[in-house]
Amino acid sequence: MRENLPIVAIVGRTNVGKSSLTNAMLGYARSIVARESGTTRDSVFAVAEHEGKKFWLADTAGLKKASDEFETTIQEQIQEASEAADLILVAVEAGTAVSDEDTKVARLARKSGKETVLIINKVDKLKDSEQEESNKWRRLGIENIIFTSAIHKDGIEELLDRIIETVPAKSSYEDTDLVIAFLGRPNVGKSSIFNALAKKQQAVVADVAGTTRDINSVRIKYHGKNIELLDTAGIRKPGKIEHGLEKFSVLKSLRAIQQADVCVVLLDVNELATGMDQRILGMVKDANRGLIIAISKWDLFEEKDAFSADYISGKLQEDLQFVPWAPLVFTSSVDDKNLNKLIEMATVVQEERGRKIKTTELNKWLRRAVAHHEPPTTKGNLHPKLQYAVQEVDTPYPSFQLHGNHVRKIHWSYKRYLEKSLRESFKFTGTPIEIWFIQKEVRGIKKKTTYKDALANKRKR
Repeated sequence: MRENLPIVAIVGRTNVGKSSLTNAMLGYARSIVARESGTTRDSVFAVAEHEGKKFWLADTAGLKKASDEFETTIQEQIQEASEAADLILVAVEAGTAVSDEDTKVARLARKSGKETVLIINKVDKLKDSEQEESNKWRRLGIENIIFTSAIHKDGIEELLDRIIETVPAKSSYEDTDLVIAFLGRPNVGKSSIFNALAKKQQAVVADVAGTTRDINSVRIKYHGKNIELLDTAGIRKPGKIEHGLEKFSVLKSLRAIQQADVCVVLLDVNELATGMDQRILGMVKDANRGLIIAISKWDLFEEKDAFSADYISGKLQEDLQFVPWAPLVFTSSVDDKNLNKLIEMATVVQEERGRKIKTTELNKWLRRAVAHHEPPTTKGNLHPKLQYAVQEVDTPYPSFQLHGNHVRKIHWSYKRYLEKSLRESFKFTGTPIEIWFIQKEVRGIKKKTTYKDALANKRKR
């Protein structure tokens, strides 16, 4: 079963506080916030979680009159966000008149047919009553209304509650044995490999970056398995969007990640591990999808010997330390090098994602790991103790609960040690794993945490 997280998009004209709303919901700054209007020029994407439910949050650039080609592309981003999202949050500014831009955004949202929530932000500046303000904004045709003040965090908890209540459940689909998505920057060779595997021209292949505008798919048979391949538009560096070539490719690629079991992220052999490459890899990891790193255009590399391959492998291990578990495959669509290996490796990764470890074996591992390195004493002279481990059965990727005392104080570095030790014992090649620390019940209350929760709580304070 694929964990298909819903996508929530925030749209609105400039200067209504979309970035501040995003920051407040995420609990930490992920987009640019400034007094000047129009400062968020690119969309921001992050996984948000509330009451145990996760969703992708997309903060789009503000809508305003298209004064140049770049501004026109921003408007296209908003339109495509509305088309791709499962829930649309339309943000407006309290205490202001309903503008033509507000009306246009609301009409765009309604036209999409998606669930929509109207956020009346900056309520701290409101002079009229909320009822009067609500009546004024109802002319936009959106009945689901909530008041917020992002800067003061007012209404944010209610907004998150409303999101998880309103967002439609994402259904799982099992009509294929394996779905593989090809991701990467523009012109790294995704479509060429896609076509070579499909054995027919399903996607446009050209030397001009940005020729793949949408998600192309094809189904193939491989060793008796029904496999679907997805080819996506290249994800361009923020600020490099070109009108007429690329339309909100990040959200479309994110949709492909959501549809996939395993993602193949292609890196150009002549330009390895750029900042955008790392961002794409991070998106796959955050979505808990299987991951394979493919070096493309290996035929163009002049010194294709073992030393070169070892050197590149070592360099990537150094640059991509946050995904050391992702297998590396050197490929070329020109001479079909290792293309079948990509499919074979994807099937291995899919098996690893679904592998279940017996509880007895898991607890033998935990005893060995703790005996080799006990959890360090925390502030306040507390001694965390890990008592037993179980694997969660309802997640489509490996997820483990480690129960004990004072575990909420365990440092993130010890979690990293446990993950490394777990992989040494059970591999889990090509798949993220999740470790939850479960505090022993106190007065009948059980608490679940990871080191990420502790960091988020610090930021909120």
